[in-house]
Amino acid sequence: MAALLYPGQGAQKVGMGQDLAEAFPEARAVFEQADTALGFPLSQLMWHGSETDLTLTHNAQPAILTHSLAAFAVLQEVLQPIVAAGHSLGEYSAYASAGALGVADAVRLVRRRGELMFDAGRQRRGTMAAVVGLDGDVVAETCRATSNSERVVVAANLNARDQTVISGDPEAVHRASEQLRELGAKRVLPLNVSGAFHSPLMEPAEHDLVGELDGVSFADPSCPVVANASAEPVTDAAGARAFLGAQLTAPVRWVASMECAVAIAGPEVGFVEVGPGSVLSGLLRRIVPGRRATALGTAAQITSFLEQHA
Repeated sequence: MAALLYPGQGAQKVGMGQDLAEAFPEARAVFEQADTALGFPLSQLMWHGSETDLTLTHNAQPAILTHSLAAFAVLQEVLQPIVAAGHSLGEYSAYASAGALGVADAVRLVRRRGELMFDAGRQRRGTMAAVVGLDGDVVAETCRATSNSERVVVAANLNARDQTVISGDPEAVHRASEQLRELGAKRVLPLNVSGAFHSPLMEPAEHDLVGELDGVSFADPSCPVVANASAEPVTDAAGARAFLGAQLTAPVRWVASMECAVAIAGPEVGFVEVGPGSVLSGLLRRIVPGRRATALGTAAQITSFLEQHA
């Protein structure tokens, strides 16, 4: 058994997943499903496109999800998930790997999700910044204190106890950033994003995404999936749809989500990060000292893992 983690936006890079498609027929089939579902060769953009095009929100999101599901397709007979969680976009990967969403539906949904988020960012310009070295509660309170009725900033991604991403109107993010530096933040790093994700500025995108979710068939997940918005396990189709709908304006409660996943997994079950990169493995070590995750996203990593578990 294993506890599965799925990465979110930012894990993309040109060439991602090509080695999986070349090494494993199961992975190649997932890339083909994604290309067919979207009506264009996403796989070619992932493997041979430009970094600029791949980084666009509506391309990066289906690319990361497809890579994650391609890796899971190779690993599924070995992993036997007991709980799953995904960071923002990665929550869709978690539900798809748990059978709550079909691959084609998941790819189309996250493509549309990315388009809606991008459009919302054009309608009302927003930004985000990473705050390192301050407690998340201090960051959240500072955001509340520096927001007003016209310009808002919120704690959007609670990634670790001393690492929080803030999100909102540029003026409010700037005010909060200055205040957080004065309060002793080690770093406040502006992020290159197309909108204020996981903030009230995403309300237009959330409204339209809820309609898209209502048009897709969901099943009960085969294992609990810890929702970003609640940091609690979801075990039914209705809950999956509802929490994905609420996700765009709600904070990613990753610290609490990892504490929940660890409690479900127990002391003996290992964690596996499925898909590109190893960011979530690093966060798990910081959130729950002593717990480790194995990153499985490349053909070499997966081949070695399968050999060890043959």
